[in-house]
Amino acid sequence: MIAERPAETMLAAVLYGSEDLRMEQIPVPRPGFGELLVRVGAALTCGTDLKVYRRGYHAMMLKPPLVFGHELAGVVVEAGNGVTKFAIGDRVLPMNSAPCDACFFCRHGQQNLCENLLFNNGAYAEYMRIPARIAEKNTFLVPEDIPLEHAALAEPLACVVHGFRETGARAGDTMVVIGAGPIGLMFMHVAELSGVHVIAVVKRDDQVGAARRFGASEVVQIASGVDPVAAVRRLTGDGRGADVAIEAVAQPATWESAVAMVRKGGVVNFFGGPPRGTVVGLDTNRLHYGDITLKASFHHTPGACAAAFALLSGGTFKCAEFITRSAGLEEVPAVFARMMTRSADNAADIKTAVFPNGYRPDRGAR
Repeated sequence: MIAERPAETMLAAVLYGSEDLRMEQIPVPRPGFGELLVRVGAALTCGTDLKVYRRGYHAMMLKPPLVFGHELAGVVVEAGNGVTKFAIGDRVLPMNSAPCDACFFCRHGQQNLCENLLFNNGAYAEYMRIPARIAEKNTFLVPEDIPLEHAALAEPLACVVHGFRETGARAGDTMVVIGAGPIGLMFMHVAELSGVHVIAVVKRDDQVGAARRFGASEVVQIASGVDPVAAVRRLTGDGRGADVAIEAVAQPATWESAVAMVRKGGVVNFFGGPPRGTVVGLDTNRLHYGDITLKASFHHTPGACAAAFALLSGGTFKCAEFITRSAGLEEVPAVFARMMTRSADNAADIKTAVFPNGYRPDRGAR
């Protein structure tokens, strides 16, 4: 099944190493059996992408040189033999991975830990090939009334949905979220929509308003002379602490604070992953006699992806408010260079939507 065949080459952002991102003309990939070729409609920046840009690699997801980016939605322009679920012209949301469903972890209901987890990168380009396993197991049709840049939010949201589910949080519980980056804000919003009372712990002035906008009832701002643990506990019943604590900063100090903020019998999810070799100090007496559950959540599952897509399609999730800037494909290196340093110009940025194929909502057709 073939639509109008794309040109032989395309513009793409290729990562060569630490802070070495180059715009290049490379061959347009061709789909094999069961694969899709998607014209990228929108790709989103991500904290993981920024971390990879800074470090120059990701041990599990990619090794340079490689086309960069993994949050996207687009339109099918070509389908390999054997494709039955999608047709030319379909608007689709391909996730960035799919499990094998055959290994030890998949058989034990832990698809996010799949021993053969297939990752896919290459969203910052005009076209992207979707492997057969992802096309079959973890790609969704996008209704016409959902902007592609909104659909692309489903990948990070799926990670948050997976992490939220693993805390066991219920309506009426109190959850403290440490960190107000894109992931922290998504946790706040998912918790609020689930009827959970949210306390946010943030650092910057601009994050106070963002936290409230995405569902935090109370906000503790870290500042000189402020004990965030004591401040959070004062906001909970009898000062006992939150039912659930989410750490979304990836710093040893905030891991320790999360444990100190949760009540006896509570749950801590260490969602932010510090660099390899990082060590934290925890009060083992409090953990044991307080019957505290410590949990770390990684990635997502196809079930979490489906739940995330249903959530953002339902009309209550504030998709548009997560996308605070837009850019053309040729601007991607400058976008990541700007993300490396906070300034008055970008302090309130959450996500940038990259539009490779000639349309941007803020400018119309180009």
